[in-house]
Amino acid sequence: MRNVTAENITDVFTGYLGEDTDPRVREVLTSLARHLHDFTREVSLTHDEWRKALELMQWAGRITTPERNEFVLLSDVMGLSSLVDMVNSKPDVTSSSVLGPFHVSDAPPLAIGGDMRKDFDDEVILVEGHVRDKEGNAIPGATIDIWQTAPNGLYSSQDPDQDIYSFHGLMTADENGRYAFTTVRPVSYTVPSDGPVGEILNAAGRHPWRPSHLHFIVSSEGHRNLVTEVFAADDPYLDQDTVFGVRDDLVMHFVPQPAGSFPEGFELSGKVEGDYSRVDFDFILARE
Repeated sequence: MRNVTAENITDVFTGYLGEDTDPRVREVLTSLARHLHDFTREVSLTHDEWRKALELMQWAGRITTPERNEFVLLSDVMGLSSLVDMVNSKPDVTSSSVLGPFHVSDAPPLAIGGDMRKDFDDEVILVEGHVRDKEGNAIPGATIDIWQTAPNGLYSSQDPDQDIYSFHGLMTADENGRYAFTTVRPVSYTVPSDGPVGEILNAAGRHPWRPSHLHFIVSSEGHRNLVTEVFAADDPYLDQDTVFGVRDDLVMHFVPQPAGSFPEGFELSGKVEGDYSRVDFDFILARE
């Protein structure tokens, strides 16, 4: 079409889609173009602003690596990751939450009762629970991928002083759907702010802090994979997470336990003499 205008360009774009375009691709591209065009008209986007946005995207591409995905982080801080989680959530099951940019694949096996703390001497927490379906039935053999930051607030992929699998483990629930492990208490931390995401946060007057949490991917054949995080109830950033990941049902409580009460069946049994904290948290999976 020769006579393209600011008013008809969205319809022209739609008209350029081929007749054999997949219906879902047509729906998504048409809606995306409509919203982008409406946004441009609404804010009267300038050439300088448009170029700046492209430069930020190019910057994100340059610094993205297998260990740091700036595009995932951008999606997180814009609330897109959490919105995708929420619009795809199912009722009466554990809420999903953001994967984040620092998940490491192929984590080493972690036995039930195993320890992720290793040589770190911070506060010990014991985490235990079950994987169940909506009817309360145990899901035996469920796979639980677990990861977190070290006490310095860095994930292993960010920290050259950590092994790449530090604070990562892959557990298989027992016949009762039970999982259990020990680790150190997670800490609040900041998302990377030395890239384009940091520029956006600064421009918006936002902080880069996330509340302390544990990451999980829980999966079992016949059930929907659950990607989620579990947050500390007493964290000061619980109500201002910069990536919008907190849900009411994902808040865990650290319950102090007295010295001498550490249970048997854990790698650290007989090795924890002082106080520690306990967390009980069950995961409810939806069926496919």
